Amino acid sequence: MTVIFENHVVVVTGAGSGIGRATAVAFARAGARVLGVGRRPHALADTANRHPAIATHAADLREPGSATEIVDAALDRWDRLDVVVHNAGIFAAMPLADTDPERVTDLFATNVLAPSLLTTAALPALRRARGSIVTVSSVLGHRPAPGAGHYGASKAALDQLTRTWALELAADGIRVNGVAPGPAESEALAASGLSAATVEDVKRQERERIPLGRRGTPEDVATWVVRLADPEATWLTGQVLTVDGGLELA
Repeated sequence: MTVIFENHVVVVTGAGSGIGRATAVAFARAGARVLGVGRRPHALADTANRHPAIATHAADLREPGSATEIVDAALDRWDRLDVVVHNAGIFAAMPLADTDPERVTDLFATNVLAPSLLTTAALPALRRARGSIVTVSSVLGHRPAPGAGHYGASKAALDQLTRTWALELAADGIRVNGVAPGPAESEALAASGLSAATVEDVKRQERERIPLGRRGTPEDVATWVVRLADPEATWLTGQVLTVDGGLELA
């Protein structure tokens, strides 16, 4: 990969696995210094072992003060911050009849409020760098699926924040874009509480519906996160790119 992020500092949330881990590695290979953020120190350590340019910071983005701590950790280490990637998120399978107030609150706290607070904390540094923000939402933010209404609503909210922030921050030279991945290999389904048999059935159904014939890999998505943050993409902002193997067309 071309070294296009030399001397740039990137914060990637949800870096302990899946798309977040692949994104941290992709930025590091492209020359960036990366702060991988997540809740599980052992998982972050595994990510850091993938490239020497990756440092880690364990934090729960839902906790008060964590956003400021993350930004301070990047600035204390490297004295700058150029890119923030909002990848951390949770999935919950929840039909309307099973609506659980605590789970809904947790969904929006993680998928909507946490990115908002981290972006706010990072704004002074991003303004100085005329930097970039990339959000990671989901095709379910604009493609309804039974049982995923609240999750999809949280991702639709993140897409709207992406477009709104792009307008608000354009005068500061900060670009804001997003990717909306289709079904990709990650821990999200297993972590949602579904049984192993149900998870495998969901994956089979997804493979059958995707025109390119397979579920995505974390690297498929990470490639586009890096491209959206490319310092040379100076006239691209407010876009949410669907990366789904053609699922949206089916």
